[in-house]
Amino acid sequence: MSALRPSSRSPQPLYVQIKETLKKQILEGHYAPHERLPSENELMQLFGVSRITVRQALRDLYNEKLVFSAQGKGTFVSKPKAVQDVQHLQGFGEAMHAKGYDTSARVISIREIRPNRDIQTVLNLPSGQDVLEIKRVRHLNHEPVSVDTSYFSLQVGRRLQYRDLSQDIFPLLENQLGIELGHADVRLEARAASADTAALLNIAAGSPVMWVTRLTHTRNGEPLDYEYLQFKGDAYQYHFTINRKKEH
Repeated sequence: MSALRPSSRSPQPLYVQIKETLKKQILEGHYAPHERLPSENELMQLFGVSRITVRQALRDLYNEKLVFSAQGKGTFVSKPKAVQDVQHLQGFGEAMHAKGYDTSARVISIREIRPNRDIQTVLNLPSGQDVLEIKRVRHLNHEPVSVDTSYFSLQVGRRLQYRDLSQDIFPLLENQLGIELGHADVRLEARAASADTAALLNIAAGSPVMWVTRLTHTRNGEPLDYEYLQFKGDAYQYHFTINRKKEH
């Protein structure tokens, strides 16, 4: 137990060290969702610190939405709900790794198909040209959180299909295929999960999902990747910071 105790020699305050220790245990599954954390007295004894230090650590965990409190019952682990700050173009894994989460992807299918009119139009493809469809389930801390369906021209898709797709595709495009990414157009809406999507996400058919449509362009402005991302309604959140530009 003494190995858990924070060090006064660390540049980090004691409460930050405790918060990071508990956060690591939560994200690694040491505590299950809705499991009660040790009481304040138990944490004081475990870490060898004062009550105010424990409360500061718990307050930070609460602010990061990793725990919640129940009056008179204690502090409990929240069901993971990842928050992505939409300020830069990032893949799911890139955004979540920076916050300490473990992510992975499971490929469901890779196939060449004839696209519908919407996909053909946004990717600026000639009529009758097939695309490569990649369908994956994304996991956050080993729990399924989204079903991602991506469409590429065959010129790009055939270079991707035999790569390791267990993580983000964006770094593959940049680092292995040498394609520089530019910007993305993103749309959000609420939908009901289809039976197939619900089965992949372990939720009931008809449950709410956040449907994200994203069209990613190269740095030269050419359409590259068209995606449908379906997130569990209770597992993921987009956070936007929007400034109001005053007119002069």
